[in-house]
Amino acid sequence: MPHISLAAEIVTRLAGLPISNALITTWLVMGILIILSYLSTRSMTMVPGRIQSVAEMLVGGLYDFFGTVTGTYVNDVFPLVASLFLFILAANWVGLLPGVGTVGFFHGEEFTPLLRGATADLNTTVALALFAMIAIQYYGFKTSGMHYGKRFFNVGNPIYFFLGILELVSELSKVISFAFRLFGNIFAGEVLLAVMAFLMPFVVPLPFLTMELFVGFIQALVFSMLTAVFLTVAVSHGKEVHHNG
Repeated sequence: MPHISLAAEIVTRLAGLPISNALITTWLVMGILIILSYLSTRSMTMVPGRIQSVAEMLVGGLYDFFGTVTGTYVNDVFPLVASLFLFILAANWVGLLPGVGTVGFFHGEEFTPLLRGATADLNTTVALALFAMIAIQYYGFKTSGMHYGKRFFNVGNPIYFFLGILELVSELSKVISFAFRLFGNIFAGEVLLAVMAFLMPFVVPLPFLTMELFVGFIQALVFSMLTAVFLTVAVSHGKEVHHNG
């Protein structure tokens, strides 16, 4: 039977802290991105080589894309949203590699995979969503100082106070929306691949694998694009308040 577990399994402990298979995959993804970043920037020249050319095309394409979303605020938000896109994309695709979810060890009759898709773990997606939301508020306060807080807390007018509470609830709900959208799509895709590989191995799962590659790309794009939109709203609101103040 295919191994399907909603929660990430604990593989080992480090200084008393539990290390899950999803966390190990997260470290693997981070290592891959760090190595690729180093290889593409270690000897940059005016006439780029192949690795530098690919990196420049990727970064330039992302910059142009997010520029259409954020407009004049692209320089403020690009480092964050591009990093989120690249990490989530790499995590989604690494989770589809052979051996992820299928290679592991047994504890009695219970099988524990050594690796699990990082974004197929709700802990990872909640952490990403919290990080994105905290960054959005940080950029808002950075551009306007404490005046940005009036978006959520304005005691001078009962209507504005009520609207501020609604804004605060809306911001908190974005964490849930971000986390469960990414987790649900990636986890469901991995379950589908596991079931199809068990029922009809070899040729039949290939179309589903291609579909999951596309879904992984779309989910990374949606997460980073929505973050870019909310960041732009926060920065523009902050600059507007700061200018009016």
